[in-house]
Amino acid sequence: MTARTWAVALTGVNGHMVDVEADLSQQTPGFDLIGLADRALGEAVRRVHNACKNSGLDLPRRKLTVNLSPASLPKHGAAFDVAIAVAALGAGGALEPGSMARTVHLGELGLDGRLRPIAGVLPALHAAREAGFERVVVPVGNEAEARLVPGLDVHAAASLTHVALLHGAEIADPGETVPVLAAPVPQTAEQEPDLADVIGQDDAVAALVVAAAGGHHILLSGPPGAGKTMLARRLAGILPDLGEELALETASIRSLMGEPLTRLDRRPPFVAPHHSASIAAMIGGGSRSARPGAIARAHGGLLFLDEAAEAPRAVLDALRQPLESGSIEIHRSEFTTRFPARFQLVLATNPCPCGVFGVVGEECICPPASIRRYASRLSGPIRDRLDIEVRVARVSAAQVTAQERGTLSTARARGRVEEARDRAARRWDGTPWRLNAHVPGTWLRQGERRLPVEARAPLDRALQRGALTLRGYDRVLRLAWSVADLDGADVPGLAHVGRALYLKKGMTA
Repeated sequence: MTARTWAVALTGVNGHMVDVEADLSQQTPGFDLIGLADRALGEAVRRVHNACKNSGLDLPRRKLTVNLSPASLPKHGAAFDVAIAVAALGAGGALEPGSMARTVHLGELGLDGRLRPIAGVLPALHAAREAGFERVVVPVGNEAEARLVPGLDVHAAASLTHVALLHGAEIADPGETVPVLAAPVPQTAEQEPDLADVIGQDDAVAALVVAAAGGHHILLSGPPGAGKTMLARRLAGILPDLGEELALETASIRSLMGEPLTRLDRRPPFVAPHHSASIAAMIGGGSRSARPGAIARAHGGLLFLDEAAEAPRAVLDALRQPLESGSIEIHRSEFTTRFPARFQLVLATNPCPCGVFGVVGEECICPPASIRRYASRLSGPIRDRLDIEVRVARVSAAQVTAQERGTLSTARARGRVEEARDRAARRWDGTPWRLNAHVPGTWLRQGERRLPVEARAPLDRALQRGALTLRGYDRVLRLAWSVADLDGADVPGLAHVGRALYLKKGMTA
């Protein structure tokens, strides 16, 4: 007799349905697991055997073979335990075949038969729903996360006994089972910093609003103590809430990292790795399974690199491909996976190794060659992919005493950003893009969105004399549309292009 049920194999955030089938044969009694399983999954045989015995469920005393199909798909982890146990019990006739075959099972088994929570439930159930399944079994510890996926009949089970009862097993007294719960996440009551706390940095604040309105990447350059980190953290606060689809994507990445999820967080993530982070920490990776790095965790939000010039050159260059494509691909000998990585990049750097080059009243002790070498750590290709470059100066004593708070609060700035993004979304309706920063340059240089000759004249001159590359030309066009959206203009004019050119290169029209 052959019994069958379903599980999900994850490759990054992509889930693949796995047909778990068990078969009995007239051979020497044993339990074989086949189907390209890793070591953790290969040990499922012993976990399933002890869990069934301690739950009062008898496995068939014949040759039992469990196959995970497709056999060519790599499978890893202990999330297949429950599906393997259900298929094995069903092969002996203890469970109802029809109920098993239409149910997806996820969960790790303890030796006592209890179901332990696992990572990656959200992307796994999303894949199950897309494949047409309606009923899933998950551990009690993953119930809140599983109910974030609409359209599924979720059964939260505390033990293998409860799963067997769901499929028609005859058990006299299942008894009470204390479920295994996920480790609680410490709740920090951190107050969101307000943009009104920033004083004396009006140009930088205006640049942040433009960056948030269009989703543009930004470089903050200035001496220590000028407020670069303070500005970057406040940029996250003026970004609008995430839509449902994007919020589910960011939550799926958090689920892969093993973070317990109880609700759908609509605020954009803010990821700030240390400048000594390795390439693997930035882009993610793994030998048998892929884990998301800082780039993927920042999807839908901000990736902030402080002291960017101190970061390894290879780490900065690894940002180039995801900045253009909005995704990161990880290639290994046994698998290839893709993580979404549509984020806003914020870089902060000092002007020189000592940090005071060009600062009034300070003496820079760095040799000219050292200053040039320090500036070159941010390569030309990386700078070319940044939409906005802002020079942040230290606040003077007069500016500190002139006013207590800034004139633009986070709430007011977020309102302006939301209005600008609504204008952009209506303009790009019917296209794959919603933010100006994502629109290809060909759409802005050609066709109906091409600017009048007099408006783009400064750009044409900058391109002709080599002050801009074609990629930089396109980025200034995107910036001009964002500036126009903030002003409520239908089409960017000469003033908007001039402002965009200043934000990009510090040049005037």
